[in-house]
Amino acid sequence: MTPSNAQGSSRRSFMKQAGAVSAASALAGVYVPPVHAGEQNTIKVALVGCGGRGTGAAANALSVENGPIKLVAMADVFQDKMDGSVTYLEEKFSSQMDVPEERRFIGFDGYREAIDCLDPGDVVIFTTPPAFRWPMFQYAIEKGINTFMEKPVTVDGPTTRRMIELGERAKEKNLKVGVGLMCRHCDARKELHQRIKDGEIGDLHTLRSYRQVGGGGLIGPNDGDMSELLYQIRNFHGFMWASGGVIMDYMIHNIDESCWMKDAWPVTAQAQGARLYRGDKVDQNFDNYSIEYTFDDGTKLFVYTRNVPRCHQEFASYAHGTKGSAVISTSSHTPAKCRIYPDQRIDQGEPTWAFPQPEPNPYQLEWDHLISAIRNDEPWNEVRRGAEASLVTAMGRMAAHTGRVVTFDEMLNHEHEFAPEVDSFTMDSPAPLQLLASGIYPQPEPGRLRDREF
Repeated sequence: MTPSNAQGSSRRSFMKQAGAVSAASALAGVYVPPVHAGEQNTIKVALVGCGGRGTGAAANALSVENGPIKLVAMADVFQDKMDGSVTYLEEKFSSQMDVPEERRFIGFDGYREAIDCLDPGDVVIFTTPPAFRWPMFQYAIEKGINTFMEKPVTVDGPTTRRMIELGERAKEKNLKVGVGLMCRHCDARKELHQRIKDGEIGDLHTLRSYRQVGGGGLIGPNDGDMSELLYQIRNFHGFMWASGGVIMDYMIHNIDESCWMKDAWPVTAQAQGARLYRGDKVDQNFDNYSIEYTFDDGTKLFVYTRNVPRCHQEFASYAHGTKGSAVISTSSHTPAKCRIYPDQRIDQGEPTWAFPQPEPNPYQLEWDHLISAIRNDEPWNEVRRGAEASLVTAMGRMAAHTGRVVTFDEMLNHEHEFAPEVDSFTMDSPAPLQLLASGIYPQPEPGRLRDREF
């Protein structure tokens, strides 16, 4: 398989204050009737993963206005996450909440129990750490349930291939699937994309993207209050098996929106990174990554991320062409504040075009679009694009962790899978990753570990 062309506040901050693997089984390709085609029908929703990101996604789902929607089941492995989410959602959406105690499921099989509360044509939300995405999606397909899944959707080559296959099986069953790369639903970015395609900044030759912030993904040692498995899930950004690392979570939007402007995925990546001032931090992340992606025609995308306090901070993406430049995003993912300049000097002088403010919230728009597709029985499947965006982000990470050039095809077909047993976890399962004798977890070793990351 070769690279294919791409077709307000964040969810995490939305709830800041509130509060498994075998080969994919064959699934019958039967048609699921559009049981919610009429607006008089209530769409039932189940939430799997009740942290801030999941609670925000549920709030977006319950805010869709084109027909009745209610939340009927929730699942998590942490009781406090469940409790915080219930409290927040009941306060904001009391008339749409129908989640009694018997439909609040704690444990690794909770996603099955929550999905079993739905009927074909309803929607399940997956906002757990991405390692668990594919087995949960597989079960939703078996049950004929539409899906919204948060990004990233994969963390390595094997899970990407599996997810793409599952996405095709969802299509065969006429299931609608949204992936939380909400920038693709942004009206400002859509207009900028069209202007770039129309040649407004000339031939696109360079893209740049930054997420240099004050810290993130830095994990201290387990103090023994929870099992090693639950500790790693609780702190999933610190562990490659659970999340693909903080770079996967932090940079996938910036990488995806930049590749969208190019209408292509890069074919190679080279990168570097380092760990700095670690103290008692034991996670597996580099503190900074610098990635050079190259597209098939030689165009470059430069990606810079740094999680170090008291350094220069920047959070934005830019496009440069032969006749001018453009801002793809500014300061955060929303509002994007897209604009175009007549030369390469961004933010110096007046733009020749700027999207009018305020912008519609793309976190809400992606839900409006998904529910509309369900009610109108329109094709809707974002799985391949979500899987490929995840793969390209992992490709940059692997280039930094191994110290060599990594290609799209190599990443896709790579056989190393971080956690092939996630579909069989129980509360008593050992963690996929164990501490070294030195008291930290395995770390990237560029130049030494050249064929796999850990």
